[in-house]
Amino acid sequence: MVLPLAMPALTATSAMGVGVEATRAALHGRRGGLSPCDLPGMPPGIWVGRVPGLEEVALPAELARFDCRNNRLAELALRQDGFAEAAEAAAARFGAHRVAVVLGTSTAGIAETEAAYARRDANGALPDDFDFAHTHDLHALPRYVRARLGLRGPAVSISTACTSGARSFLEAGALIAAGVCDAAVVGGVDTLCRMTLHGFNALELLSKAACRPCAADRDGISIGEAAGFALLMRPEDAPSGSPLLLGTGASADGHHMSSPHPEGLGAVAAMRAALDAAGGGAVDYINLHGTGTRANDAMEGVAVRTLFGDSVPCSSTKGWTGHTLGASGALEAVIAAICVADGLVPGCLGVEAPDPAFGVDVATGNRALPVRRVLSNSFGFGGSNCALVIGRA
Repeated sequence: MVLPLAMPALTATSAMGVGVEATRAALHGRRGGLSPCDLPGMPPGIWVGRVPGLEEVALPAELARFDCRNNRLAELALRQDGFAEAAEAAAARFGAHRVAVVLGTSTAGIAETEAAYARRDANGALPDDFDFAHTHDLHALPRYVRARLGLRGPAVSISTACTSGARSFLEAGALIAAGVCDAAVVGGVDTLCRMTLHGFNALELLSKAACRPCAADRDGISIGEAAGFALLMRPEDAPSGSPLLLGTGASADGHHMSSPHPEGLGAVAAMRAALDAAGGGAVDYINLHGTGTRANDAMEGVAVRTLFGDSVPCSSTKGWTGHTLGASGALEAVIAAICVADGLVPGCLGVEAPDPAFGVDVATGNRALPVRRVLSNSFGFGGSNCALVIGRA
């Protein structure tokens, strides 16, 4: 893989807000998007990061068969920040067949399957109007985005749990390096559904209030939904001053189905690989995976301390958005680019004092600092680990 790669177009939509400017304003204003869950059929007494108005988003008529909550969120995000126009301009420049779509998700449109299952007939058959291939199938998301943007390059689905959105950057970079394409739409989309919320509830991982990653008394995750997209291309093909993907790293330690390696061995390997790919050197801020569970946050504290000691400020932004699962790495890549542009270290939301056992510099209030390079971490079930370095030349 040849790095760096430029990101001339970025967009993100989450409970923080719709589009980059709303996301930026929420970070600076320390306005979180978590609220008590009011969706039907969900576990009682939990908080979520819900994108308001998603039910009213309409897909283009010619793509109506793709209609589901996940693709509606993708559509809402594509309309922001001139992103669709930037992707279409790339297609006009390089050829639509030379622009790939590489997207991550963990559950895709499973909410449509949940609704269809509730409408089974007396023999248990799913309703005739249920279209699995265009909604629930993991490949429905890249197929939708590819069709929506009029692209004809490779379409790739990434589903590596909570590293999916970050992993899309790595895989798209490999396609560009191999000469398969000249640009790629990358990112991730995941939406709220019963399976996810009841599943995490069964694991006793959900917080009963807004999650507070890195707090000494943290008590679990708040699940959110989000869409994050970036357009990747070679720096010489992008406008001067575009944010850069400087490094990527991944590992798979396979320690446990749902628990991280307690010493963070896989996390350390992924971070080290990303830093090596970026040519070494310092980072100015670490955007932690930081879910708010006791085990994940403690592991990440050990991993960061192993590589950096207490020399680099770090924090988790999931107190704003909740854990957006397969979208989190893409959403946080956009947040990292905002931090570089604005010289911002966003302190953990709702945390008065970090867990002293971490032994790292956890920011609890916003800091205005020169931020040239950000290390953004994503870790997932099954021992999947991914890290990105985002910054300036």
